[in-house]
Amino acid sequence: MHVFGQDISIATAIALFLALGLALSFEFVNGFHDTANAVATVIYTHTLEPVYAVVWSGLWNLIGVLVSNGAVAFSVVSLLPVELVLNVGSGAGFAMVFSLLISAIIWNLGTWYFGLPASSSHTLIGSIMGVGLANSWINGHVFGEGVNWAKAQEVFTSLLLSPIVGFVGAGLLLLLLKAMVKRPELYKSPEGKPPPFWIRLLLMGTCTGVSYYHGSNDGQKGMGLIVLILVGIVPGAFALNPYAKPADLAHIVQEARMVEPYLRSHAPGGVLSSQEATDELSAYLKTTGKASERTWEALAGRSREVAIELDGRQNYSDLNIEQRKGFRSDIYLLGESIAKLVKQHKVTDPTEVKALTGFQKTLQAETKFIPIWVKFAVALALGLGTMIGWKRIVVTVGEKIGKEHLTYAQGASAEIVAMITIGLADSYGLPVSTTHVLSSGVAGTMAANHSGLQMETMRNILLAWVLTLPVCVLLGAGIFSASLYLILHVFGVS
Repeated sequence: MHVFGQDISIATAIALFLALGLALSFEFVNGFHDTANAVATVIYTHTLEPVYAVVWSGLWNLIGVLVSNGAVAFSVVSLLPVELVLNVGSGAGFAMVFSLLISAIIWNLGTWYFGLPASSSHTLIGSIMGVGLANSWINGHVFGEGVNWAKAQEVFTSLLLSPIVGFVGAGLLLLLLKAMVKRPELYKSPEGKPPPFWIRLLLMGTCTGVSYYHGSNDGQKGMGLIVLILVGIVPGAFALNPYAKPADLAHIVQEARMVEPYLRSHAPGGVLSSQEATDELSAYLKTTGKASERTWEALAGRSREVAIELDGRQNYSDLNIEQRKGFRSDIYLLGESIAKLVKQHKVTDPTEVKALTGFQKTLQAETKFIPIWVKFAVALALGLGTMIGWKRIVVTVGEKIGKEHLTYAQGASAEIVAMITIGLADSYGLPVSTTHVLSSGVAGTMAANHSGLQMETMRNILLAWVLTLPVCVLLGAGIFSASLYLILHVFGVS
């Protein structure tokens, strides 16, 4: 069967479309699960009728996905076990993709059914951790070695801080509004009719901003996984950046030759074989340990090999499929290892830091790309999801967090803080939870306004937040182990 310019078997084609369908289903569920937070304020303040609110939010989610830069997408992918990322087309790679998507969808649907605004980001990351832990246990590695703990710590910090920022920021913003804007109608509960025109504009603006930034942040998680699926199953088309020009390849060769002496200076005289270099860099990325002389030797040798491989080539079609897969693995390990070295401050000379950082970004551009059609597919799934199934979460956010009806100022404060928080996280490539920020923001405005909190609802929401990670770790690990057994022992796929 001819798919994306490559001949694959019927069984592989079925697996491909099933995996793509699961990834888009995750984004669809994400749409009505998370984006309901964005429309809750405009619906409960009667700024927009529900049908117009969800269509408007869906449209801006779609736009947010289309203009996103992909940084968040690959921040999530970098949490996955290195060996599975490099061999995503293997049986274990298939098991990884299916298990983390299925477990994330199960938890999202469960919390949605009970009307609990839980985090899709926590859900997916918990599933990824479960896969990493199960993979390290099954393969006899040191338990926990399959998780990129340094990256996980960075992501967890942003996810844990975001609800605190939402609660405190929205509460303070409401108090600031009360002190500076003396318009009584802004602080009254809606009376069953649309608010004054200027308030409607304000709330529509905040809803638009939250929807846009939700799309640009959350939509990227599905995009990164789809690219990973495509790389594993049809590497001929997607292993390397299909948009690369001859000048891009020449630039890689030039930079590889420029940085090799810097790398070699840290490991004079050492030479490793290609396989030894791969093993060394894989081990370095899997642990939080320090770089050894062998790490520098592997980096220097790999840089030299990259320059030799691309020298004189005009595009990646000059390489056969196996060469493209191998070259992708080479530059993925090289780029990620250099990024880790620089982040650990193992290079201090400003000239070296600049050269290595530039080389790393050049390499990552060849493996961290998102085809335009993938963006459109994810945008459509997220946008359609926003328009369907939103009501359960909206009712919780609008009616069950505070003891009093949401006022215009409270809705605006919560959404402004959410919009700014998600926008900043997006610019730094960090996945945050729209649900956590906005739900916490609504609670913060209720506390600041002395409106009272419905403690039963708050306990249920906090319980869902606390349980999300451990439950999804267990789901991801369990489904990965079961699916890997089926793939290897029942279907005989290695």
